[in-house]
Amino acid sequence: MAELKKILVSLPDSLLREVDEIVAIEKKNRSEFIREAMKLYIRERQRLEIREKMKKGYEEMAKINAELTEMGLKSDVVSLEVYEAILAECE
Repeated sequence: MAELKKILVSLPDSLLREVDEIVAIEKKNRSEFIREAMKLYIRERQRLEIREKMKKGYEEMAKINAELTEMGLKSDVVSLEVYEAILAECE
């Protein structure tokens, strides 16, 4: 494990009581609990950041996909018009 540093953390009494109940049940100490809680927080924050980046990417791709669809639709309409013109000439 990396070198450990001591820090001072201030908590409301009610929160400390809850932490103490959990560490007693899980047979851990406060330091272990706080390390795990901090790791969980960091992982969750990273997960949310990735989710926001993905959301932004999907939104950007939606615009691109809409433009491509519009281009394809216009191309189909032009092809249909040319086809209909050829059929009209054959009659």
